[in-house]
Amino acid sequence: MKTVTIHAAKTQLSKLLAEVEAGEEIVVARGKEPIAKLVPFRAPAAKQRVAGRLKGKISIGPEFFEPLPEEELEAWGQ
Repeated sequence: MKTVTIHAAKTQLSKLLAEVEAGEEIVVARGKEPIAKLVPFRAPAAKQRVAGRLKGKISIGPEFFEPLPEEELEAWGQ
C-alpha cells in the first residue's frame, strides 16, 4: 500500500489511477494523517437466480386462470 499527500494526489491523479487499476491501493494523507483510500472498483457480482425457489411457499388457485368479469374488463378499457 502506497501513501501520498493531497498535493501529490492532485498533481499525479492519472498516474495514481493507473496504479489503482493495476490492483494497488493508495492512501491519500493530509500531512501524516490518512484521510482517504483509492482502491480498484469491483462491481457487485450478480446473484444467481434459482428456478423454483418459492416452490411450496406460494400457490396460485384455479380462479387465477378464469376470465375476468365484464366490469373489470370495462374498467381496464377493453
